[in-house]
Amino acid sequence: MTSAGSNPFQLDGQVALVTGASRGLGAAIARALAHAGADVVLHASREEAGTVADSISTETGRRTACVVADLADDSAPGRLAASALAAFGRVDILVNNAGIIRRADAVEHSDEDWDAVIAVNLTSVFRISRAIGRSMLERGSGKIINVASLLSFQGGVRVPAYAAAKGAVAQLTKALANEWASSGVNVNAIAPGYFKTDNTRALVEDVKRYNDITARIPAGRWGEPDDLGGAAVFLASRASDYVHGHVLMVDGGWMAR
Repeated sequence: MTSAGSNPFQLDGQVALVTGASRGLGAAIARALAHAGADVVLHASREEAGTVADSISTETGRRTACVVADLADDSAPGRLAASALAAFGRVDILVNNAGIIRRADAVEHSDEDWDAVIAVNLTSVFRISRAIGRSMLERGSGKIINVASLLSFQGGVRVPAYAAAKGAVAQLTKALANEWASSGVNVNAIAPGYFKTDNTRALVEDVKRYNDITARIPAGRWGEPDDLGGAAVFLASRASDYVHGHVLMVDGGWMAR
């Protein structure tokens, strides 16, 4: 519960870990959290997150740190969590954003692609949440935000592993919320609609498919990464203290159509 006159969306004194934060949605979320007052640990699979971290520090004056880890590696989620906790001594907000996609007809979808997508998009979400969640439970507070997808609700086309993983992320969000809500830890998810990112480049470059998708979005346009910032700040802040196990669609109205 917030006190009278306080800003329930302010994140001063909080530390956030955002996975997959070197570009796209993750970078936009990290920037939004920093502008709201949080210090941010940015994860990336390569060193490129350093540029984003530097720009966020310059823009906001907040502390930033970078952790490099390949989340397809079984041991990486645990090492990432430990490094993030060590960076500023705690993690109050965890955003599980990192994800990959592999496009192929189901009959041509290789085991290697299936395993990689499930490892990064689902297994790492659980393992990082388990590690960071343990410290949140000990402290009696924390916010976990998983990045789900429209394909948490729909099947998609030629992305069976991605759809399976994102459907599971929505259910994992609810399962963790059921266990942790009474201990002061909020677990929720954001389900972005069609956003212009590296993962959707193939759709954007297919002119007919791009136009067909755009025509079905009530807002009349695809999302830009910055469109996700407000939802992330809400779910990270005291304003969402009584929100548990919710999957918030940020989709331009796609699912309402």
